[in-house]
Amino acid sequence: MTLKLSGIEVTIQASPILRGIDLEVGPGERVGLIGRNGAGKTTIMRTIAGLARPSAGEISFDGKSLLDWSPDRRAALGFGYMPEDRRLVPLLTVEENMLLPAWANRAIDGEKGLRFVYELMPELLEMRGRKALQLSGGQQKLAALGRALVAGSRLLLLDEPFEGVAPALSQRISEVIARLQGEGLSILIAQSELNHASRLLDRECLIERGEILRSSAPGAAAH
Repeated sequence: MTLKLSGIEVTIQASPILRGIDLEVGPGERVGLIGRNGAGKTTIMRTIAGLARPSAGEISFDGKSLLDWSPDRRAALGFGYMPEDRRLVPLLTVEENMLLPAWANRAIDGEKGLRFVYELMPELLEMRGRKALQLSGGQQKLAALGRALVAGSRLLLLDEPFEGVAPALSQRISEVIARLQGEGLSILIAQSELNHASRLLDRECLIERGEILRSSAPGAAAH
């Protein structure tokens, strides 16, 4: 269940955003994608999720090419994506937001996903009936993480999960990610800086101007 990007290039409005990206995330591996804002982290996440189309290169999962696969088909593989801006539907409840992937894709077992999420994050069970617009920014991050986990049984894509979150909730998100170890779940975390993510990672990849400069053990790369 290895995710592999080979020579991926993405151009948006005639501007090259990703330049020959090679990236691999192995089974159960937790990889950090570290770089400044605008370095290309979100575009990599969107490319993996099927929301951005490469102009060159190959993307595969478990040896199968995903280039022509829609976002829905990738979600059915067990891909869960938590965007930086959360993208919750304000008037839906926490539980309804978390069930959205299953409503959109019959291949996803929403009830099974919810049981897993509520066991992992009991606070979401307590706030499941609250509308997303009633939540704090940190609580919205937790709900968005829960939604990603409902779909993400094999690969979890977390874009800036700690950004703009109070220290206590950042710590809570770290605890949740740490508890996922041993679930066989591969995780790619995009961060502007390591902060809370460092101890969670098996490996970090430094990205700058759309290119991955190095891949190393956490803390080994210079920032």
